[in-house]
Amino acid sequence: MSTRNAFAREGQTGDSDAALARLSGTLDMAIERLERARPFAKARYQGPVLDVLGRIIAQPGGLGVVRQRAPRMDAAGLFAGSDWDRPEVLLPQLVGATLMSEDPAFQALETASLARFLAVADGEARHDNLHQEGARHFLTQVLALNLKDLFGVPDEAARALGSRYELKRRVLGHIADHVGLNDVLSVLVSEIWRLLEQRSIQVGVVKDMIAQIAIALNEKGTAPGSTRLGAERLVSALFGPTTASRDDPGLEVYLDRLSVADESGLSREAMGFARAMHDTGLVSDYHAVFLTWALDYGERPLIPEALGLGSTGLDCWRHYRGLIEKLVRSAVSPATPQAAYGLAMLLERGILHHAPMVPALERQLSLSLQGAARDRIALGFVPAVPPETQLLAGVLQVLGQPLGVGQGANPTCQSARAIAMWALNDPDYLLHLITQMAEYDTLQMQFEGTPINSADLPLGLAGPGPIDADPVSVLLVAHLDRIYAEMGRLCAGRTGDPHTWINPQFHGWWVSRDCAVAVDVATGKLAGYEDFLRRFFAAYHPDYNGGRPLGHPQPAGIAVTDAQQTFVGWHAIAILRVSEDQAGRMRVYFYNPNNDSGQDWGNDVVVSTSGHGERYGEGSLEFEAFLSRVYLFHDEPLRSRYGQEIPADLIRTARDQALASWAADRQPEPAPEGT
Repeated sequence: MSTRNAFAREGQTGDSDAALARLSGTLDMAIERLERARPFAKARYQGPVLDVLGRIIAQPGGLGVVRQRAPRMDAAGLFAGSDWDRPEVLLPQLVGATLMSEDPAFQALETASLARFLAVADGEARHDNLHQEGARHFLTQVLALNLKDLFGVPDEAARALGSRYELKRRVLGHIADHVGLNDVLSVLVSEIWRLLEQRSIQVGVVKDMIAQIAIALNEKGTAPGSTRLGAERLVSALFGPTTASRDDPGLEVYLDRLSVADESGLSREAMGFARAMHDTGLVSDYHAVFLTWALDYGERPLIPEALGLGSTGLDCWRHYRGLIEKLVRSAVSPATPQAAYGLAMLLERGILHHAPMVPALERQLSLSLQGAARDRIALGFVPAVPPETQLLAGVLQVLGQPLGVGQGANPTCQSARAIAMWALNDPDYLLHLITQMAEYDTLQMQFEGTPINSADLPLGLAGPGPIDADPVSVLLVAHLDRIYAEMGRLCAGRTGDPHTWINPQFHGWWVSRDCAVAVDVATGKLAGYEDFLRRFFAAYHPDYNGGRPLGHPQPAGIAVTDAQQTFVGWHAIAILRVSEDQAGRMRVYFYNPNNDSGQDWGNDVVVSTSGHGERYGEGSLEFEAFLSRVYLFHDEPLRSRYGQEIPADLIRTARDQALASWAADRQPEPAPEGT
């Protein structure tokens, strides 16, 4: 039965239509009372709306009624005080479980939230923090993560849920009718490859999507073509990347096959795993099992082949084989397979030749987590392996993939950026901080000679800390957030933006000590904006800074806008390098701690993550387009003259794009005549 036919009963007439009409009128009255309620009294009037919603969504055609009223319910305050109040941070992987919640209020809230996304995606409504493509992308991910409930036959567990499972199927079907289920696999496969090109450390959601694709291919199949080929490459990378694992036999059977394989076959297995891993950035559980098995294979070392090491990695292997084997034994397992990719990339970076790194990693191998630090890691990750194993696996990934660190759905871009930049610039310092946290459950830093101990500080924006992040971030971010906030308090009363002093003290000596800011801190209005633009050209553009490349990444602040150029908020990023792309256009390559760097900031300012010379984890924009969203950057204080020779048209291009977006209402008031 087709999806559309499966939900055709929503169009039934007669008694159900009359009941739906009565309930719709009741809903309108409940929404009106919610609209009139004072902010402090919203919670009192949300319940009646949710109660009526629960009855409406059980009716044929009810989901259409909810979609029509979703923007009005949102504006009235239905989501106020709940996790659904900020649609831009909602996680698609949580939707399926919430739709089957035992609490009818949660079911109604989730359904209303999805209806809001659908109204925005269809162009029927607008939302300040949600643009049309973003809404459609979210809904596509929801469908992708729940494909089995559209393609598959309900199992015993699903049937036992009864009406709760049926509601989930109807909601997903309603979304599919509007988003277009026929295109979901194609869109999903393209989306997964786009995300994989960024080499994020957090690939749990991507792996879940690929598992759903495997189910869909098995249940439904697709026509031959590029979509099926791309899907099968993803599925095989996880569930059968080599000859001996191609039929996904299970780990025990696979180990039995290894025990009787000849040397040529084992070499092919090793190379097959390496090829799949470097092609996708994903590591199969079979790969993890092969690596640990290969540690005890006595004929010849298989680890370098299985990790796909190049010349730099092989050099590290020859010098530090003992340490590398200990890292594999202690960090790589079917519960932590991605540690293998982190280790491979760590070796390719050559950072083991940095003198402090070998003893720092040896110390990490013997580290024992204590107290609250241990509890945080245990809370955030599956208990299949000890917290120490999870943390070591996370360390390998962060050191191997510094630009893969993401902030998750947390307001902690500064802390995520710091972890990534330390992993890139100062990896032994990062390991020093991890040791502090593991042993003492605190971080100690200094601000201009004043010691700061994170354990003595109140919670910051991150609260007790994220759990939807990599293990290193789960361990450090809450304490880094406290320290960052304390540095801000120590800057109170100083003239200018506090980042001028915070960023060098927080991140490290390599941050330039002067800071240019496009806005007046007190008023939020533009201040000396053209000089600001000229200074950025003189600091970073090779044609106007004497051809000097950027020695160390520099922290910067951008004004994030949505696809309609509406200001969303201030955000911390790092400028990595500036160079020409293959078409000869000057581009800024930067790190964005937001988990997906590919964003549409409006007026053709669309961040690219591949195809324009980007390395894994980088986003890029043409120079003027990037500059149009910068509001803060660091520069050397000894430079006394800058930007005089820069053509006016380049300045005008960046200025006009800024004034058409985030700076539209930030122009200073003209001075009164005669002053």
